[in-house]
Amino acid sequence: MGTLSGIRIIEFGGIGPGPFAAMMLADHGAEVIRIERPGASFGPHALARNRKAIGVELKAPEGVEIARALCRDADGIIEGFRPGVMERLGLGPEMLLGDNPRLVYGRMTGWGQDGPLAQTPGHDINYIALAGLLDGIGAPGGPPVAPVNYLGDFGGGGMLLAFGMTSALLGVKMGAPGQVVDAAMAEGAALLASMSWGFKAAGMWQDGPGANLLSGAAPFYRTYACADGGTVAVGAIEPQFYAALVAGLGEDGAGQMDAAAWPARTARFAAIFATRARDAWIAHFTPEACVSPVLTFDEAAAHPHNVARSTFAGSAPAPAPRFAATPASPPKASQPGEWTDRVLAGLGYDEPRIAALRAAGTIG
Repeated sequence: MGTLSGIRIIEFGGIGPGPFAAMMLADHGAEVIRIERPGASFGPHALARNRKAIGVELKAPEGVEIARALCRDADGIIEGFRPGVMERLGLGPEMLLGDNPRLVYGRMTGWGQDGPLAQTPGHDINYIALAGLLDGIGAPGGPPVAPVNYLGDFGGGGMLLAFGMTSALLGVKMGAPGQVVDAAMAEGAALLASMSWGFKAAGMWQDGPGANLLSGAAPFYRTYACADGGTVAVGAIEPQFYAALVAGLGEDGAGQMDAAAWPARTARFAAIFATRARDAWIAHFTPEACVSPVLTFDEAAAHPHNVARSTFAGSAPAPAPRFAATPASPPKASQPGEWTDRVLAGLGYDEPRIAALRAAGTIG
């Protein structure tokens, strides 16, 4: 089932954004064969779901040949090594596209395949720092705050690679040749800030944490602590929503967009929100005030709206988006290496050869 049913992807095992991209493709019907090192303990968890995981040692010549054979009959691959690693293994684009000219070769890195930082190590926080995003995240007057690893690894990385893979796969279906998809987390993170760059061009952007309307400077778009230690999120931007917010707080609504008055009004709002518990405030406001509880993971999974929409499946988010005619299959846990024998049998390996490869440590 799924809109990508019939697509085969070979995933070279990694962590974070590459597996996230593969998970998205697998969630929507692609057959994803994940190549892991023998003895790997990647799964089971959400990023490993819906895979046919096999254990293959790519440092062994016969392991490389197994991977190459799989790629000859695949629609795409995903790899997340540093630039040059796949080439040194004998599995670079020149080799695999030579075998299979229709192959979409997806590459996930922090900095991209070339450039001064291409071989430099890094993590999400480094990528979003150089992309300009980190500067604006945090409380005014303090240093920027790391927003977990959502923006670089997953938004600017894995999701962008999934989009790139799907675009290139569609291109092949329309007659284009196979090609390399060079997805860099730093560039994807920069792309996520496109609207903010528009604000900057219009003279509506200030550098620094918490300095802009959507980063906490405005009293009507930020979070507030409550009496019980809980937090509410306020997003009352439009005039009618702001009117509902200030009515619920017992405040006047004059001068909503007077930025000079924002600090004082924020202080007043904060003092008022501190007088009641989080859920008491949620019950107090009308929906038009755009006030929501800041939920933990467990609370989010139990929230009535998320339950009604089946937003979560078991202990993880369910596949998204939703397709009316070709819905995604329910997520299925994937165990490390569980498909090794069946996948090799599909390549024509008989039982004695599989046993010999296992004895040599080439597969697991």
